[in-house]
Amino acid sequence: MNKSYKEYIITAEPFNAEILSSILWELNIDGINEEVNCVKVFARDENVTVEAIENELSHLKENKLLRKYSVQENFIVEKNWNEEWEKSREVVHVSDKIVIKPTFKDYEAKLNEIVLTLDPKMSFGTGDHQTTKICLIFIEKYLKPGMKVLDAGSGTAILGIASAKLRAAKVIAFDIDDWCYDNGIENTKLNNVEDIVEIRKCELKNITENNFDLIIANIQKNILLELAKGFKERIKPDGILILSGLLEMDREAIEQKYASFGFREIDFLKMDEWIGIVLKN
Repeated sequence: MNKSYKEYIITAEPFNAEILSSILWELNIDGINEEVNCVKVFARDENVTVEAIENELSHLKENKLLRKYSVQENFIVEKNWNEEWEKSREVVHVSDKIVIKPTFKDYEAKLNEIVLTLDPKMSFGTGDHQTTKICLIFIEKYLKPGMKVLDAGSGTAILGIASAKLRAAKVIAFDIDDWCYDNGIENTKLNNVEDIVEIRKCELKNITENNFDLIIANIQKNILLELAKGFKERIKPDGILILSGLLEMDREAIEQKYASFGFREIDFLKMDEWIGIVLKN
């Protein structure tokens, strides 16, 4: 018997699917489809309700990122969301050097290109989101061969894999999600970096290693605020911290929190409404 999902169709003015998605992932949802004029959210959790979604959207309205919104609830029978989602995946050129391709697309690397092959399934970090691109651009800029790297909230492990291909000596990539753990292991094998990138299912408090040269975290603002102290305890003196998953309205709170632990901003990048910050310990 097929399981029932709740489907929520969300429209907003102005419509920005990526900003809506970033807020909605704060809820315990199972998936999101970004359509031309709406976002469809799928959830089994009974705590995901019209009211819960509207509460998240109200924060965007308060910050003047949208003027109005509507949420429609439907009950549907489970589909193969991966199959539906795969139809829209393409090869992504992040920079002159970094290219991301899904397993089901063919691509021949040009001279000096690093190709990251992903089977992203439903994990975050497919390469076509601005925050992933921002992190990859910063990794290319700041990672030096031989560095010890921590990829926090790793999703598909794309950032850890990129670090390995840019010659990091050791990468620990962790996430709390079972799907991300399995997908991360699969992707490290696809890219032949499983001897460099170690995938763990855990929280930051479970990472006993320290003295990381580089820490990367592409996570929502509230979690980044909570993790500031933990990052400080695990980064080496003069270490580099790359943060994204942030909207421009998040910048001040993040900078203030991390400054209280002795971090200073050394770089900043904005793509559309999304930002990334590079801090030095």
